[in-house]
Amino acid sequence: MIEVITGILALLAGGFALVAAVGVLRFPDVLTRMHASSKVASFAGALALVAAAVDIGHVSAVTRAVFAILFIFLTAPIGAHLLGRAAAWRSGVDRE
Repeated sequence: MIEVITGILALLAGGFALVAAVGVLRFPDVLTRMHASSKVASFAGALALVAAAVDIGHVSAVTRAVFAILFIFLTAPIGAHLLGRAAAWRSGVDRE
């Protein structure tokens, strides 16, 4: 049963990563591409970490996965925000 749950979580993570990659390729400008890459890819990474924690099954693996997910959710939006500001400044877009 754990193998099935792990497989479903891993497939969902791969599906979300594929959606993020398609979004990066298909969206027209830098800001929407960064939105796709940061939001969806961080969710895909979280699902992959949950799949690994479920597969390993130890308390230490679960706590490490929780800390890694918190780190991803705290740093990915900040990084995307800073990259967006730099891209807007470089392209001369008025931010008002």
